[in-house]
Amino acid sequence: MEEFKRVILQSGPPESFALQAVQEVIKPQKQTKLAQDENQLLENMLRTLLQELVSSAVQSGEEIMQYGKSIDDGENTQGVIPHLLDIVLYLCEKEHVEGGMIFQLLEDLTEMSTMRNCKDIFRYIESKQDILGKQELFARGKLVMLRTCNQLLRRLSKANDVVFCGRILMFLAHFFPLSERSAVNIKGIFNTSNETKYEKDPPEGISVDFNFYKTFWSLQEYFCNPASLTLAPVKWQKFTSSLTVVLNTFEAQPLSDEDGHANILEEEAATFNIKYLTSSNLMGLELKDPSFRRHILVQCLIVFDYLKAPGKNDKDSSETMKEEIKSSEDRVKKLLEMTPPNGKEFLRSIEHMLEREKNWVWWKRDGCPPFEKQPIEKKTVQDGVKKRRPRWRMGNKELSQLWKWADQNPNALTDPQRVRTPAITDYWKPLAEDMDEAAGIEAEYHHKNNRVYCWKGLRYSARQDLEGFSRFTEHGIEGVVPFELLPPEVRSKFQGKPNDRTKRAKKEDTKSASNQVEENQIATPASENDAEGIRAEVETSAAPMDTDALAVSGNISQGEAGTPTPDEQKHSSDTDVGQEAGQLEADAEVDAGVIDGETDAEVEIDAAG
Repeated sequence: MEEFKRVILQSGPPESFALQAVQEVIKPQKQTKLAQDENQLLENMLRTLLQELVSSAVQSGEEIMQYGKSIDDGENTQGVIPHLLDIVLYLCEKEHVEGGMIFQLLEDLTEMSTMRNCKDIFRYIESKQDILGKQELFARGKLVMLRTCNQLLRRLSKANDVVFCGRILMFLAHFFPLSERSAVNIKGIFNTSNETKYEKDPPEGISVDFNFYKTFWSLQEYFCNPASLTLAPVKWQKFTSSLTVVLNTFEAQPLSDEDGHANILEEEAATFNIKYLTSSNLMGLELKDPSFRRHILVQCLIVFDYLKAPGKNDKDSSETMKEEIKSSEDRVKKLLEMTPPNGKEFLRSIEHMLEREKNWVWWKRDGCPPFEKQPIEKKTVQDGVKKRRPRWRMGNKELSQLWKWADQNPNALTDPQRVRTPAITDYWKPLAEDMDEAAGIEAEYHHKNNRVYCWKGLRYSARQDLEGFSRFTEHGIEGVVPFELLPPEVRSKFQGKPNDRTKRAKKEDTKSASNQVEENQIATPASENDAEGIRAEVETSAAPMDTDALAVSGNISQGEAGTPTPDEQKHSSDTDVGQEAGQLEADAEVDAGVIDGETDAEVEIDAAG
């Protein structure tokens, strides 16, 4: 044993020598994993060694978890027993030894230690919770760990060791999964042994109503076992009458904010007791305590929540009972909301916890199905088998999904919201805002430089606003924007040019009216046929600006006839300011020329030929 003690308790990290030390002492058949009899031999040696170390620590008067630690080593080193536990935990984690060995040593260590040392031992267990909770270790040692914690709870005092009991329960809640049935009260059995004792006879010199005192504390009998309320109607009537008296007293003696601030709940943690103080002399002070009232009112909500649970008490509950529960519950919630400090926030927290409790109850009634779901295994492609490339019906994945979606929804093709063409004023509004100089839009972010936006806008204008579409050839994309969207200073820029062009076209038609009659007489039949297309264009050129094809036909005439000279532009201006009679005469001559089949553009085409 001395040789084993020397080998196993070497200094340094366990991974550097643990396996080699076990191989030297046990000499196993396999190099990395012990057989069953070898595991049993090693476990017996470790338990014996642990017992010797604990005995030596007790004789020396040192703490068990601090035994063997030198003062010169500093705070980073640990005692001999924690070092031994780390070595065994490493061997169990790497599956060199049986996984339940570490749990057995921890159980032996707690049984050999006092409650003062058990706190240090349990602190070590909490620090190794992640490693102990691994699946390969948990499956082997969960029952041993549960037995160890239950033994500690039995040894502890529920009144004096409340914090340590809470640490053990919190550890079990984290260590075991939520679906573990061993921690669930499946049958819903109440702890009826938890009785609240109070005075049955009035003492001398009492300053409070003793009948109210007995009525108040008699509620604890029903809170201890809520199931008894549904067994006999007499008990339910007695409970409701007693509860009504208590609630009436609470409502008649409301607490002020000063009472709430004088009893801060955080400061009461140091004097918290697990049982109520039921002395009649304290009744007056307890009624002024906000935390005491909250405890009683929360107990009422828990009982009501149990009685309202569906499925269990449906046969025993009558309509009258349900109405009484509802009215009493509303009164209790109102009192909780009025109780300082932070009554509304406290009530919301209690309601949230009770709602979660309902889910817990339903889960237990369904047989505690596991919460954990196993991951879906991915199918691996066999070696040598080529993966077939998917073939899509419409050529690619996106079009195939779109076709399938429409096929499964027949109304999709007729849905008015399926394809919505925006109104032309809504579509060009961003560009109109960019054209305002006051906006200060940089050229990089200007909508006119967005090709997709301009292309889609031209398509919309061609369908909805042909007049605006015709202005594209002369003014570009900015000319297509409806005038009502443009600022006044920008609107005048695009309204002036088309009027000048129309007047210029009228001047040219007036000048060539005399020549059209002569050319019409000598025109060949083929020229007459060719002039039919140009004839329509000249009509639209001479027409007012509100016709849809004005810009297109005018561009054709201007491109074929050439750009007017400065003299012609000057003459055009003189003609524009002429009298109305001259304009009417020129219009009549143009109409006559069109009827005869000759146009000014046709004469110019012949001259060019």
